[in-house]
Amino acid sequence: MNLRTDTPLLGPAALRDLTRSGGGPRLLDVRTPGEFRTAHITGSYNVPLDTLREHRAELRHHLDEDVILICRSDARAAQAEQALAEAGLPNLRILDGGVLAWETAGGPLTRGPKRWDLERQVRLIAGVLVLVTGVAGLFVPGLHLIGTAAGAGLTIAALTNTCAIGMLLSKLPYNRGPRTDLDTVVTALRGTT
Repeated sequence: MNLRTDTPLLGPAALRDLTRSGGGPRLLDVRTPGEFRTAHITGSYNVPLDTLREHRAELRHHLDEDVILICRSDARAAQAEQALAEAGLPNLRILDGGVLAWETAGGPLTRGPKRWDLERQVRLIAGVLVLVTGVAGLFVPGLHLIGTAAGAGLTIAALTNTCAIGMLLSKLPYNRGPRTDLDTVVTALRGTT
């Protein structure tokens, strides 16, 4: 995957200054609804990456001002930027370091019920897969190759900045949280309830 690198990054301090005035940019958090519900920057809108990709043309009509894209660390935000730029949206920036950097800088978060973030879930699944197949491979010849395949998948995930396990986990009810279809997102962006 070839992600653009010319999108301006916005640091947490600069974003805090912009949001203090009240008339700042539109904040789009592209994490899963479950991650968003756990903790998000106050005033941000949850537009999960898969919803954004699928409906980028429709969303473009509701995003005429500056847009700051937010995720956990900034990898998914870069993918969202690519999708929205392809749809013709010009005023895009990415929160450098994502929610993690925002929180580290002391930025306020709206918090909900605690849950594991997607990256931690991926580490658990990959670790358990490698551990179980490695140990079971001592008794069942060839079973350790499943762990090798998992390692290859993680390597590809790092090189392409995508993650198949993460994409699958994001579909689980635990990660979906409240409904985030296009109508729900557009209603939130319009400010109507």
